[in-house]
Amino acid sequence: WLSMKDIVELLSEKGHDIVVLVPEVNLLLKESKHYARKIYPVPYDQEELQARYRSFGNNHFAERWLLNAAQTEYRNNMIVIDMYFTNCQSLLEDAATLSVLRKSKFDALFTDPALPCGVILAEYLGLPSVYLFRGFPCSLEHTMSRSPNPVSYIPRCYTQFSNRMTFPQRVANYLVNYLETYLFYCLYSKYEDLASNILKRDVHLPTLYRKGSIWLLQYD
Repeated sequence: WLSMKDIVELLSEKGHDIVVLVPEVNLLLKESKHYARKIYPVPYDQEELQARYRSFGNNHFAERWLLNAAQTEYRNNMIVIDMYFTNCQSLLEDAATLSVLRKSKFDALFTDPALPCGVILAEYLGLPSVYLFRGFPCSLEHTMSRSPNPVSYIPRCYTQFSNRMTFPQRVANYLVNYLETYLFYCLYSKYEDLASNILKRDVHLPTLYRKGSIWLLQYD
């Protein structure tokens, strides 16, 4: 949101009307003259939200080595991802909020697709979507957007390799690359059931991601 906020404010200054979907329990999504807020209820309180972020932040800097890095990162990510899933479920099952969104006839949906809620909502509302994000924890944004990402030259998540890899590092990078699809499934598979319920059809999440109109990737 900190990155999206600057863009939203500039869009507002250019005359666009913007509605920001906000869970009633949040840290940063405050009122502003640049946008209207649409608030929806969630089944957790401020104390739980802060405790999860605190735990995630502390664990993020724990020591790890190559063979357990992915597992450690997965467990840590799930601390907040489980909460975000509950958040998404609350939104997509809130008939009153969805009704208001449908009647509002928006032109586009702007979302961080690191979690799929905005991606699913854009499909439900039939809107073109703009993605702004740092990337998945499994590097599949390149596959989904069909952009080049050669495994021989670009290090994968958790390897901590540079772009100048030795031959053994390239082999390890190649193997990690094949684990990424499985990691994506572990992190996001339950969103497919959520999407299938609201869209009334079987949903393949990577296919849904490919419908994004614009990908804005925040990379160094």
